[in-house]
Amino acid sequence: MLNGWEVRYFDPAPTADETLARTLEKARRWVPEIYDGLPAEGQLTTVATIEEAVVGVDWVQESTPERLPVKHKVIATIQQACPASAVIGSSTSGFMPSELQAQSQRPEQILVTHPYNPVYLLPIVECVPSPATSASTLDSAMATLESIGMKPVAVGAEVPAHIGDRLMEALWREALWLVKDGVATTEQIDDIMTHGFGLRWAQKGLFETYRVAGGEAGMQHFLEQFGPCLSWPWTKLMDVPDLDDELIGRIVEQSDAQAGDRSVSTLEAERDANLVALLKVLREQDTAAGAFLNRVAAKPQTRSPQ
Repeated sequence: MLNGWEVRYFDPAPTADETLARTLEKARRWVPEIYDGLPAEGQLTTVATIEEAVVGVDWVQESTPERLPVKHKVIATIQQACPASAVIGSSTSGFMPSELQAQSQRPEQILVTHPYNPVYLLPIVECVPSPATSASTLDSAMATLESIGMKPVAVGAEVPAHIGDRLMEALWREALWLVKDGVATTEQIDDIMTHGFGLRWAQKGLFETYRVAGGEAGMQHFLEQFGPCLSWPWTKLMDVPDLDDELIGRIVEQSDAQAGDRSVSTLEAERDANLVALLKVLREQDTAAGAFLNRVAAKPQTRSPQ
């Protein structure tokens, strides 16, 4: 909508209108800070049924709860009413597109288009086709996402949880062990991330960070020097800690202490302000996500369909 799209919105949740209003308020506050020359807002229409939302559209974004029977039912309803030419993108963080397509009329128009929160500030979108997804659907999805300032990544093969969540799950699992074993608190783990490698990852990523760590010899030297560490028993990535009442209680207690008197809304506001500040610096340096935003800013803005 902020990129000129005409949007129809359907959500049966009783608090949907309030949630939408809060999200739009934050987006309108921050998006103009990092995107130049936005077009006039497109019209937003709240509708009463799925059918009203999808009839005649070019794009459908399905963002239902992570329960496959629910998604199958919703996708079936969508396909009964939407054009065969429409892209049906799913926000699912875990399911593969072939799972979503299992009971569909037209599997070729379905793929995963998984963004990251806050969607209005983080430009990345994982685009995951299955073998049944048509090439034209993937091409159309990539082009559309680029046209609204998002950075689509075409995932080479479908796997559960795609790319980003698989990486985050590995880190999350190891962090749970560190808390469970009394090695670190939630705050200490977050401090090491925010004051250490998280800063590097924000502008160099994982592999380029390690390439730099290899010195002038680059990645070859890094792998030769640190590759043997992979066989050392440092991590517990193959083991899953039992999220029993004791560990849950410990995490909740430490997390509450870490947050202090800051509400979730306050934490969200801090997050958004920090992300905007970081993205502005990256734009000034023309690197990482900032370089992408600069390319977006250099393109002429056109009003898009619905």
